[in-house]
Amino acid sequence: MSGHSKWNNIKHKKEAGDAKRAQIFTKIGREIAIAVKDGGPDPVSNSRLRDIIAKAKTMNVPNDNINRMITKYAGQGDSANFENITYEGYGPGGIAVIVETLTDNRNRTAADMRHYFDKNGGNLGQSNSVSWQFDRRGVLLIENAGQDEEEVTMAALDAGAEDVNVDDEVFEILTNPDDLGSVREALEKDGYEFVEAEVKMIPQTLMPLTNEDQVKNMNRLLDMLDDNDDVQNVWHSWDQE
Repeated sequence: MSGHSKWNNIKHKKEAGDAKRAQIFTKIGREIAIAVKDGGPDPVSNSRLRDIIAKAKTMNVPNDNINRMITKYAGQGDSANFENITYEGYGPGGIAVIVETLTDNRNRTAADMRHYFDKNGGNLGQSNSVSWQFDRRGVLLIENAGQDEEEVTMAALDAGAEDVNVDDEVFEILTNPDDLGSVREALEKDGYEFVEAEVKMIPQTLMPLTNEDQVKNMNRLLDMLDDNDDVQNVWHSWDQE
């Protein structure tokens, strides 16, 4: 595994309590709002919406909730005024951090991000200050429940994947970001189900933290970011093993 996605963390998210599930629904709803606004409510003709629906399903969002979100935002027209803003900076110990947000109030979100980083021994940087340390890849995870390694690998490569990593718990399938949807759909036709399916920023190198205070602050920074409804994704270079 490349270290950016831990199976235990995924299981923890899938088993989240009611409050956390509600927050997941809120964040998925914002992604659906943007996709519907840009490409319409029909997933057949809107590939971005198809990808978000697939992501929502891996996060245990019920179909009824997904359909209600699509209907809601299809009726709002231009009133779904969320915008994508990406923040970059360094956490404690020089850990590179990228935060992807969807917000309807950029001043509020910017103030929150600055507060979180400052409070936990980090600092926000300029655009592209850390993103050069990451590669943007499509990532699909299939649970390794006694499946044949060669069969899954060949199916993934035939579907257009660039690489497949295997461990005892999951198959990690890497794609060009633009090919994520087509690879996922081809594998779905072969009967495969995914525990994760989305575009990620994968760190080129990972850094450990050995200082106890830095570990505490980094965990607190990640928790604060995760609890913010404006934050969609957080990518970082911390080696947590």
